[in-house]
Order: sequence, then C-alpha cells, then structure tokens
Amino acid sequence: MGVEDIYAGVEGGGTHSTTMLFSGSGKLLSTVGGDSTNHFQIGIEETAKRIRGMVKDGLKEANLDENTKLAGLGLALSGMVFSEVQEKMQDGLFKLDPNLTAVTKACSDTHGTLATATEDGGVVLIAGTGSNGLLLNADGTEHNCGGWGHMMGDEGGAWWIANRAVKLYFDVTDNLVQPEADISLLEELIFSHFQIKDRFGMLHHLYEEFSKSKFAGLTKRLAQAAENGDKICLSLFYNAGAALGKHLKALAPSVNRSMLEQPGGLKVVCVGSVWKSWKLLKQGFVDVISATPELTEITLLDLKVGSAAGAAYIGADAAGYRLPRDYSNNVTGFFNYKK
Repeated sequence: MGVEDIYAGVEGGGTHSTTMLFSGSGKLLSTVGGDSTNHFQIGIEETAKRIRGMVKDGLKEANLDENTKLAGLGLALSGMVFSEVQEKMQDGLFKLDPNLTAVTKACSDTHGTLATATEDGGVVLIAGTGSNGLLLNADGTEHNCGGWGHMMGDEGGAWWIANRAVKLYFDVTDNLVQPEADISLLEELIFSHFQIKDRFGMLHHLYEEFSKSKFAGLTKRLAQAAENGDKICLSLFYNAGAALGKHLKALAPSVNRSMLEQPGGLKVVCVGSVWKSWKLLKQGFVDVISATPELTEITLLDLKVGSAAGAAYIGADAAGYRLPRDYSNNVTGFFNYKK
C-alpha cells in the first residue's frame, strides 16, 4: 500500500450516489455519479453491481485501465448501519468481482460525512427532510439521537417544520389555539404549495397522496417568508433551531472530554438543506446550547466536498494506509460558540 496505489470512496444515498477515486498521494483522480445504492430499496446484489459500475466508470474517467485493482474501497451508504449488513455488503461485492479491490470497508453514510471533516471524532447533525444526530467519540464509542422517521420525530427537519406549520393553521382555524400573529400569509403559502382552494383540499395530501417530500418542500416557502419578517414563520424556525440544539444537548453527556478541549471545541458537521436557513435557526439553537453545561465550546462545520472523500479515507485506513488529506480543504466553519 502506498502512493502508487488507487483508493476509492462511495457516498451512497437513496436517490443518487457519488464515487471518488484518489491516488495514493491523495490527489483526486475522478468523480462520477450513479443511482441509488440504498440496499433497503434495491437489495445487496444490485447495490454491489452499481458500486462496481461506478468504480469502473471512475477508472475510465481517470484514464486508467478499468481492470485496475483498488488498494482500498470505502462504502459510506445510506441504511448501512448494522455490522452484519456491512459484512454482507463487503462479501457481496467480493463475490461479484474479487479483483475489484483488495480491501473493502462498508459503513453508514453518517460515518463517511464525519470522516470527511475530521479524524478526531465529532457529531453529524442532519437536518434535511428528516433529522438525526450521531456522535462518534475519539475512543470509538458511538451514540445517536433521532433518526426514527416522521412518525416518531424528525424534529428540526423540513418535514417537521412544514407539518407544524400546517397543524398550526388547522388549530387556529378550528379555534383550538389563538395565534401569536396573523396567519394570512401562512394560509396563502399552504394553499399555493399544495394547490388547494380551501383547507378541505389538504385531506387529499394527508390521505390519498401523502408525500413526506411534498410536505418538506413547503419549508422553503416558509423560510422565504421568515426572511421577510413574517412572525409566524420566524417562530417556526426558532423552534426548529431549538429542536436541533436539543439533539446536541441529548448527546452532550456522552461526549469525550478531550473533544471539547481541542481547538474549536466539539466539531459538529451540519448536513441537509434546513441548515441553509441558519440565520433563522440560530437564536433557538444557541438558547438551548447556552443552557447545556457540558457543551463548553462547539464549532459548526459545512462540507465543501462530497463525503465520498471520507469514504475513501475509511477504505484506505482499512487497507492499513493513511491517505494524505487536508481537512481545511474539506470543510468550512460557519459558527463557533464558547462559554
């Protein structure tokens, strides 16, 4: 294993996947895309075929012989949480093509995200359609908070924000609660997004054609209204920020002390479209963090590169080689809090 070898990482999602190839010197050789590699959707066998296809495409893109055997391959895949499934994935890829790679290491997509940002441990805090928090300590121990889906939580995610907005509208119009501000704009946004003429039109979207992603799409409109000063929408995002802060609060007692004492404190990698509205989330988030004694310092990070890079680091590490990396090129810090 060394600078002459080729390493690859796969970032696998439910709709799209990305594969990155690196030389042993750490130079990015190629980046190629592909379809879903979530085994829950397509099975282990089909996932292995798609990964193999992307690796071959990546080799071609890098002007390398497509039969080149990788020294290490990291797979950071959506749904790849349990060790027995990870082993099945590794075995399935080997059975499909024993000459594809010398070593394969499968892990969850959140592990790939964190590996892209730091090798000293930290937290991945996801706020996309749903929400999830994963703590990976420097000593290798793991803890999670959330990630149980919209029926059990997803607090702070786009689905949750939109659901609370629609619920508030229904509660106010049913006279169950008194609004803290005028809901006229909220009604306009809901009716426009779902293309309905009255609130009874929502029954179609709640039953016949319920779509979590359709609900989540409303959140972008709510964010625009909040940026323009609508009090109802500002409150929705304040509460979303607080909900995301509570994920960190829940994980705080399990964080290794050394990770809080490093420069910048605890590293928190923020993933998902809701974080684009950080200025709307900030106050609610900070109010929770400031009241959490264990969190003496944190730094929020945003990835500048795909987490396929972190997957490649994981694959190289599994092969016994430390692929050269510069984390300052991979992430940017957008917020620091220190007590």
